Amino acid sequence: MEKTKQVTPVPRHVAVIMDGNNRWAKKRLMPGVAGHKAGVDAVRAVIKTCAEAGVEVLTLFAFSSENWQRPADEVGALMELFLMALRREVRKLSANGIRLRIIGDRSRFAPELQAAMREAEALTANGKSMLLQVAANYGGQWDITQAAQRLAREVQAGHLAAEEITPELIQGCLSTGDQPLPDLCIRTGGEHRISNFLLWQLAYAELYFSDLYWPDFKHEAMQAALLDFASRQRRFGKTGEQVEAEAPPSC
Repeated sequence: MEKTKQVTPVPRHVAVIMDGNNRWAKKRLMPGVAGHKAGVDAVRAVIKTCAEAGVEVLTLFAFSSENWQRPADEVGALMELFLMALRREVRKLSANGIRLRIIGDRSRFAPELQAAMREAEALTANGKSMLLQVAANYGGQWDITQAAQRLAREVQAGHLAAEEITPELIQGCLSTGDQPLPDLCIRTGGEHRISNFLLWQLAYAELYFSDLYWPDFKHEAMQAALLDFASRQRRFGKTGEQVEAEAPPSC
């Protein structure tokens, strides 16, 4: 594989909506699960590219809270693939210093899969090179709701006044609350929406949409997304002139 070229600036946190597996398979007259299996290679490529580039956090949207509505056989195949991928890939992650974290509501998953999640997280707990967050049975609305419930319990217990609730407190109670906010959100498959993914966290993320189906989004495509990010001016409500005036002088 081609080595990742260094680009500046590098996003600290990249979030990815991995879309297009089913359409990739359909185009090839294959069952949908074949697309999901092919997508595992893209996951490996994107993890490697981001780690080499110096990305600190990579969050992959693997299974949304709405995906349970898909046909039962597809959901079952996805659960089997998830379990198999956890068991096969976790030692590679650990060997490369990548820490794994699963975010989302795990209660609906089978006990065997929940146990595999815990084991994978424990095995990679000492990873320092990059944090890989896999969003499974995750939804942005669920995330904000559970944060609100957590703060409501603090108010109910008398540990917090309602007037003391700030955006920072809410953000800290989200499932990604101890990590930097995403700088870049990528969606593959040609769709231009965020589909209930990291709703709070993506408020100021740069959005990048690719027409490639997820199984085809490999090293060069990820590198192109990083280069595109590096070319953008992030203003956070300021004018372009203000941002330029505040930028440190280039060498």
